[in-house]
Amino acid sequence: VQLQAFGGGLVQAWGFLRLSCTASERAFGANDMAWFRQAPGKEREFVAGIRRYGGNNYYSDSVKGQFTISRDIPKNTWYLQMNGLKPEDTASHYCAVRSSSNQIISSAVGRLSVYDNWGQGTLVTVSS
Repeated sequence: VQLQAFGGGLVQAWGFLRLSCTASERAFGANDMAWFRQAPGKEREFVAGIRRYGGNNYYSDSVKGQFTISRDIPKNTWYLQMNGLKPEDTASHYCAVRSSSNQIISSAVGRLSVYDNWGQGTLVTVSS
């Protein structure tokens, strides 16, 4: 499956952006999915995740209350609404989805290793 991520750009502090990620195959639209980000010189980190069978969404402490993850299963598309952006949110943002239709446990949502399909990254730059 190919993932196409869109929506990055340059925004001023306290602005907002909505990232989108679309899968090339319909079957992946409902699978476990997450957004990660990587700032220059730093490791890739978990941002937000959504599991196959819904329920709670998951967020890193740094974006909780600020970002919202959602999905449109018929469109094979996931979204990351980012509000109140800060300069420290500047990073390339990556979407990732699991090939397996088996739902992962909640404690694994933020692990890079559980996702085997990755998008190309979309750069978010927040100016102060």
